[in-house]
Amino acid sequence: MPDRGGGPTGPRIRVGRPSRRVRTLLMTLGVLAVLAMAFVMFSGFWTDWLWYRSVNYSSVFTTTLWTKIGLFFVFGLLMAAAVGVNIWLAHRLRPPLSAMSMEQQSLDRYRMGIAPYKKWLLIGITALVGLIAGASAAGQWRTWLLWVNGVSFGQKDPQFHMDVSFFAFDLPWYRFLLGFGFAATVLSLVAAALTHYLYGGLRITSPGARATGAATGHLSVLLGVFVSLKAVAYWLDRYGLAVKSSDFKATGNWTGLRYVDANAYLPAKTILFCIAVICAILFFATLWRRTWQLPVIGFGLMVLSAILIGGLYPAIVQKFQVQPNEQAKEAPYIEKNIEATRNAYGINGVKPQEYKGAGKVDEDPKKKRDNADTAANYRLNDPNIVSPTFQQLEQERSYYQFPRTLDVDRYNGQDTIVGLREIDVNKLDKRNWINDHFAYTHGYGMVAAKGTETKPGSKGAPAFTESGLPTSGTLGEYEQRIYYGEKTSQYSIVGGPQKELDYEENGGGQKTYSYQGKSGVNLSNPINRAAYAVSFGEPQILYSGAIGDGSRILYNRTPKERVEAVAPWLTIDGDVYPTVVDGRIQWVVDAYTTSNGYPYASRTTLGDTTADSLSQADSQRTVIAQQNQVNYIRNSVKATVDAYTGDVKLYTWDDKDPVLKTWKKAFPGTVKDKSEIPPKLMDHLRYPQDMFKVQRELLTKYHVTDPGQFYNASDAWQVPNDPTKKDDSAVPPYYLSLKSPGQTQQQFSLTTTFTPSERPNLRAFMTVDADARSKNYGKMQLLRVQGDVDGPEQVQNKLNSMTEVGNFVRDMKGADSDVLYGNLLTVPLDDGFLYVEPVYVQGRKSAYPLLKKVAVSYGTETAFSDTLGEGLNAVFNADGSTKPPGEDEPTKPPKSSDPTVQAALDDAQEAFEDGETAMKKGDWKAYGEAQERLQEALERAEKASAKAGDKKAGDAEKGTGKNGDKASDKGGDKSSAKDGDKDGDKAADSTG
Repeated sequence: MPDRGGGPTGPRIRVGRPSRRVRTLLMTLGVLAVLAMAFVMFSGFWTDWLWYRSVNYSSVFTTTLWTKIGLFFVFGLLMAAAVGVNIWLAHRLRPPLSAMSMEQQSLDRYRMGIAPYKKWLLIGITALVGLIAGASAAGQWRTWLLWVNGVSFGQKDPQFHMDVSFFAFDLPWYRFLLGFGFAATVLSLVAAALTHYLYGGLRITSPGARATGAATGHLSVLLGVFVSLKAVAYWLDRYGLAVKSSDFKATGNWTGLRYVDANAYLPAKTILFCIAVICAILFFATLWRRTWQLPVIGFGLMVLSAILIGGLYPAIVQKFQVQPNEQAKEAPYIEKNIEATRNAYGINGVKPQEYKGAGKVDEDPKKKRDNADTAANYRLNDPNIVSPTFQQLEQERSYYQFPRTLDVDRYNGQDTIVGLREIDVNKLDKRNWINDHFAYTHGYGMVAAKGTETKPGSKGAPAFTESGLPTSGTLGEYEQRIYYGEKTSQYSIVGGPQKELDYEENGGGQKTYSYQGKSGVNLSNPINRAAYAVSFGEPQILYSGAIGDGSRILYNRTPKERVEAVAPWLTIDGDVYPTVVDGRIQWVVDAYTTSNGYPYASRTTLGDTTADSLSQADSQRTVIAQQNQVNYIRNSVKATVDAYTGDVKLYTWDDKDPVLKTWKKAFPGTVKDKSEIPPKLMDHLRYPQDMFKVQRELLTKYHVTDPGQFYNASDAWQVPNDPTKKDDSAVPPYYLSLKSPGQTQQQFSLTTTFTPSERPNLRAFMTVDADARSKNYGKMQLLRVQGDVDGPEQVQNKLNSMTEVGNFVRDMKGADSDVLYGNLLTVPLDDGFLYVEPVYVQGRKSAYPLLKKVAVSYGTETAFSDTLGEGLNAVFNADGSTKPPGEDEPTKPPKSSDPTVQAALDDAQEAFEDGETAMKKGDWKAYGEAQERLQEALERAEKASAKAGDKKAGDAEKGTGKNGDKASDKGGDKSSAKDGDKDGDKAADSTG
């Protein structure tokens, strides 16, 4: 054809079809691309299946998978059918096209355009909405399993008198079904309306009726279904009031009904339900009446009722009935909330005991000093500080590491600090694929130290009870290789032709090893290798010669990952800890069952409630929650992970928990009975920290059971900030063996303190029996402190203001060292509280801190000493010496009988006072000069007293007669030298 531009024409170019070879090539490439995409999708599924099979929890994988598939197809098909049938029905009910208006003529182009593709368009739309709905429904697999397997709680809510399981298991599923019904109805309504409009059933600008009778009837039925679902929603909302969260100014976060809910919203929801049912009937009636008049009137009435009855009326009740006498009106509902909350969090048995708290040293100090020795197993080695010490003294090789925060366990009846020496490939001198994944595959050995002692002659280093590489000590023989640990995040390929580095000997030689366990997935199969090459994005897995017969790939290697994978319905405690049991290193993982549907129980946010100064400093200590907002929690499962084989075992701990019973029905055989817990493992099980944190946070308010007092918040508490940290983070609970009031022997416990809201003084102290073997395991003791007693922050401030501490800190800074404060331990002792805090020093050129001082405080007395024993002696005046009356006002030394000695002591006292004055003014030059004068005066006093003693002793020897012999025998003049020495010593003591 000639060029429309009028230019010259050229020869026509025939565009032919591609050759058969090209078509074959393109088709082959297309097929390969589809197969590659399919294999990528398959590899993810296949590797997951292989992993679950390797840990013997394939039933968890299949149950979860089939549940998701079933929900996907059922609800996807329902949604597709609902939308597709309504589109088809709207098309079938289209009117015959006769006289065409301008509107219809415009739409005719679209009708003609889609006419050849109507079937495919219908399939495409229904498939799209079906896929979206199916994917959404598959995410509700937990809700479905809880509903279909739910067991009774055996408790009824106080408002509707229905079993708690209805709110925890049934109501969430009913709400999902209701939401799905609303979505299906709205999408069907929109699709039907668009189809009716496209084919003339609905008209916007055309003359005549705006809708045909068929369109009117069709859309009215859909609107009737929508209003019917709204009626169901009103009915379910009645029960939803029992688990509704609201902001109640008296208590903050509130869950459950209040006066306005029970007396306004509840009847309003019932009335609106009846109105919605009537309105739905009117919409269905249009099938016969073919008019919108009555349905529109009914719908308008429902909207108006929702505004007046559901919104305005409750506001009037709140304003004119509740607010004038809110405390009296809300009291019955506050009482229900208190009871439900205490039951839901397992604190219903906690009752505060009155405790004086203000200990006095002058009341039998000797007895108090003796009692202090047995009151607690004072843990001076702080697991939050001594990790660098473990790292420096026991790391052995640069590619090993210890956790940032060590753990507290019990061995041979003693609190022990423990940590595993795990592999850290980031510290390798030479990093490559072989080293990272084949050679350096495991850590080696547990290192343990006494919690209460330092090594003699070590200047403050821990006293290790298990150390070395390989380790040796009190733990005996055990498998020391650590293939699964908190820090082991990379995958490793073991057991094949490539040997692993076991450990390096001190002489420089290397021990090699080949993994003997059955953990991991076998890579001998080429399909498995290809699947992992794709899943891990590492093509070398497919062709590397380092992989051969016997090669196994280990991944998902942290204890939390493994427990979460095999029990995806559990919430995992932030602190997992290692222990040696029956010759194996076993990680112990505490796990919780939770719910968000316990009626009347106030909710808590796990991420916020379990945060403290330790979890903020170490992200690995954060809780792994399936749902962050909960109002029911139980430590129902104890899990173990073998550090060598990776075997995961789940043990029932709370066999009365209905949530656990429900999950055990859903995943039968996955959780072992409590009776199967090995006896030696039981010795190391303990009360979990995150559970305790949640409970103590709730007890800041819910220790009060009187509704009036609860409303006024007159005795509200708070968890104090960690006084050893600069940021405002909560003090962590501490594991400590101690004797609580009323106990005759020490018990391994978890402890915490409380202060009044917005005040620093101590208000309460709480312990829980943390020993799993104890008959009182889990029993809490809450001591409510009477009077004004110093809290942790006040004790820390008192310590920091001491002259001795100021001098110590200044001297350490002058020596280019940092002072670190350890855990401030609180121990009840004879109607008072004994505070003990280890103080560490770390030189800036040193890699680890050393324990140098111990601070002790009891009542009004505070000491800062080299050892705990010295500190207790000083606080309780156990050595019988005269104690200073005040921190900044030392006692003046007694007068000496020798004028030379006395003159030197007077000079020493004057130099000391000058130094104190200079320090307060910040005049460090004058302070240094005063310290020099003080030292010189003390030396003069010592020499003068010694000289006087020698002189008088000589005079006694020269005495004649019986009086001279008697004087010599009595050694009376020798006492002058002794007195002089004593005077000098006391002067030195009083001046620090």
